[in-house]
Amino acid sequence: MRDFSSARRIVIKAGTNILSSPSGIDKDRIEEIASEIARLREMGKQVLLVSSGAVGLGAKALGHTSPVVYIAMRQACAAIGQPVLMNAYSEAFRNHNLLCAQVLITRTVLNNRISYNNLRQSVSMLLAMGVIPIFNENDVVSASEVGSNFGDNDRLSAYIASKIDADLLVLLTDIDGIYTGNPKKDKDVRLLREIDEITPEVFSYAKGAGSTFSTGGMRTKLLAAQIAQKGGCATIIASGYEKNVLVRIAEGEEIGTYIHPEKRITQRERWILNTTCSGVIRVDDGAKKALYAHKSLLPSGVAEVKGVFLKGDVVAVMDSAGSIFAKAVPYFDSTELEKLQGHKSSEIGNIIGEGRKDVIFRPEDLVFTESE
Repeated sequence: MRDFSSARRIVIKAGTNILSSPSGIDKDRIEEIASEIARLREMGKQVLLVSSGAVGLGAKALGHTSPVVYIAMRQACAAIGQPVLMNAYSEAFRNHNLLCAQVLITRTVLNNRISYNNLRQSVSMLLAMGVIPIFNENDVVSASEVGSNFGDNDRLSAYIASKIDADLLVLLTDIDGIYTGNPKKDKDVRLLREIDEITPEVFSYAKGAGSTFSTGGMRTKLLAAQIAQKGGCATIIASGYEKNVLVRIAEGEEIGTYIHPEKRITQRERWILNTTCSGVIRVDDGAKKALYAHKSLLPSGVAEVKGVFLKGDVVAVMDSAGSIFAKAVPYFDSTELEKLQGHKSSEIGNIIGEGRKDVIFRPEDLVFTESE
């Protein structure tokens, strides 16, 4: 048996496949999910739900039968389908005397430290009041061309789990878990009950998207599990068609594939690790060695500044060979750093003015993305 008795906060992601019916939305399935979440609440769990389906519902309402690729059409379908989806959830949770709340976000919201903290406070208040937050990407305004989107709700759920301190992420899909191949085509494949490390071999088992209107597949679920894993959050990938699957998982039954978490890092470190970089700081070999020795970055160690960013933005840290090995939050913007690079700390006041930090960033502002 698995032990999730101490898992206080759970993020559940329901995929398009298990929520859709030929006519639109599968209200019976949504009622089952709401019923199980009500049971989890009775077990003392805080539950956050990430729900797909808005684009598919909007497409079906429009009579659209092929994949929605054109971005403006996806945005239109999302605008049509989102209220239909939320109305179905609202009715289902009302049957269990529970309220739900719609939370639409973009990647930009999580990348910005101020809006991210505002989101955390809002969600914490909803949970404290016993409300079920239902997350979805704000597809009406998100666009992959400008880097504001998550790409799929699998990774959205993982970012939420990592950044809002969840103990368990459950990805519900139409397959029992991660197999060594495609179980729909090959009867000889086996289900992986537990995964300690998501290796290239494990990734090789997962290919393709799930259905006409979904953007995910098993590969995106593994990418999501990897994000959650690094944030110290366990992941279960299981079939949403299993009877009472959420309650049985919470009770420790060995359903689906369990991806073990790594050691939990601090909330700030998780935010840095999972935030899109606004620019790049290339450092020399001496500075890289000093950073791995848990020392601060001095302006003399900065070899190049790439991109335009503000102080407090997350940037990539690159070595002399062009490899990114860390992410950091500098105390200076890109224009100031270009002026400071190669200089001594004692010269900072003369170059950009007095009263500023004497280092570019400190060890607590840095997260390594690869080992030394």
